[in-house]
Amino acid sequence: MHLHTQNAIEIPLDWTATDADPEHRVAYWREDVGINLHHWHWHLVYPFEGPPVAVQKDRRGELFYYMHHAIMARYNIERLCNNLPRARRLMNLREPIPEAYFPKLDSMVAGRAWPARPAGFVLSDVNRAADAMRFDLSDIELYRDRIMEAVHTRQVRNGKGGVIQLDEVTGIDILGNMMEASILSPDPAYYGDVHNMGHVAISFAHDPDHRYLVDNYKIISRYRAFSDLVGFQEPFTIMGDATTAMRDPVFYRWHAYVDYVFQIFKDSLSPYTVEQLVFPGINVTDIRINTPGANPNTLNTHWSKSDVDLSRGLDFTPRGSIMARLTHLNHDDFSYNITVNNSNNKELIGTVRIFIAPRFDETGRQFTFHDQRMLMIEMDKFTTQLKRGQNVISRESVDSALTIPFEATFRNVDLNRPSDQDIAAYDAFNFCGCGWPQHMLVPKGTKSGYPMDMFVMITNYELDRVNQRDPTGCREGVSFCGLRDLKYPDLRPMNFPFDRLGRTGVGSLNDFLTPNMKVQQITVRFSDIVKPRQPSRGQTVIRL
Repeated sequence: MHLHTQNAIEIPLDWTATDADPEHRVAYWREDVGINLHHWHWHLVYPFEGPPVAVQKDRRGELFYYMHHAIMARYNIERLCNNLPRARRLMNLREPIPEAYFPKLDSMVAGRAWPARPAGFVLSDVNRAADAMRFDLSDIELYRDRIMEAVHTRQVRNGKGGVIQLDEVTGIDILGNMMEASILSPDPAYYGDVHNMGHVAISFAHDPDHRYLVDNYKIISRYRAFSDLVGFQEPFTIMGDATTAMRDPVFYRWHAYVDYVFQIFKDSLSPYTVEQLVFPGINVTDIRINTPGANPNTLNTHWSKSDVDLSRGLDFTPRGSIMARLTHLNHDDFSYNITVNNSNNKELIGTVRIFIAPRFDETGRQFTFHDQRMLMIEMDKFTTQLKRGQNVISRESVDSALTIPFEATFRNVDLNRPSDQDIAAYDAFNFCGCGWPQHMLVPKGTKSGYPMDMFVMITNYELDRVNQRDPTGCREGVSFCGLRDLKYPDLRPMNFPFDRLGRTGVGSLNDFLTPNMKVQQITVRFSDIVKPRQPSRGQTVIRL
């Protein structure tokens, strides 16, 4: 990929609106091409239907929960950095939606424009005969109530007259497959498809009964309802396609509700005890962040401009390279330094878990543990040898288990792509490129410096270990994407240790700590300047 290309079309940050709309303050995040590619790619790797080899992946439903929960936490942090409140759940499907969105995008099918959604739209029953699609809002509400009953009773119907317990190990995985209604759902006829039906209802709010006909064309979407649609019709909005849905502010309101359902289940589980959290003999004594040229424990963010080839999203002739210059958030590379004392009489292996979260809420009050844990975002997770005595662990930010390099995010997915008839090769090819974009690892912060807490925990790898062969091929982006053809490489629940309520007496993050944990106050400082983006260190640069 060339960092600077002649004749690139520059796309400004104020492409879809201005700051007269408060929601536009976080458009740089919602509309980031890398984030949207991640969301599309995750759903490509973890489809809800298709051949079993493509769908029946280890802990697929739990990954659906965790990946989208992390997106919500990251988005809410960006909102707090921009003096906006956290996203409000879309609980009532019948009240007007105040958030407008005008995407200024063309569909890749015939170059047609994606419809806009003005403020105040109200969802309606969907009745589009040409699309063989008909459901009422009451259907979504019925399925929602049945899922809530399953959450509260901690058991689900299996479609054969029996029940399945939602236990603390597999319950969240079952629930995730019910909410998105993959072919793994225990009883899809009874529990429906709440997540996808919500997307569909929102995406057809402008034309729910197919009255605004236009001409003949076909649409193929990443969401269930739109396959082989025929009839020249008003197309769905960007909420109907996983490639674009994250650009719309209402995506986060809907997913705030979806995550709320998951959290009700998680909150019903017993809090972790000290015995479940502690790593005997391991004491984390110091943690810090080092950014070259910056004060200790400071993360620096800025803008960068990068040229990417967007020709795959256009379908008119003549074909050729369509270079776009994107302005996007970025950060200076940094490293973690962690000092650990091992007082055991032998060398051990630990799993290092690193999170960050805001310290203060919208009103300036310090977060309680319950609220802060909901905003804890994973930054890295890795294993390390712990010799007897003092250990100093150093880890580079570019090695995060969460991310993939910029060049992998924007790789050419048509180059050397196998036929979809070769399911194994096709699935393997699709897996590469799944992962959170490296340039969006760090929240934007503020010009004055945004206060956050960095949390480090080291757990016993013998309790985390998954006994399986070593992975081959792509190994990046593991936290959100797992490993291809293998089990998820961590036995602990995803988002551990922040996936459950705190034990009795835990009111703040400091109350939660055990000796194998440490908290450090850090600052995220944003500079409103454009700095060149350098090729990813240690990675092969892929030309688009």
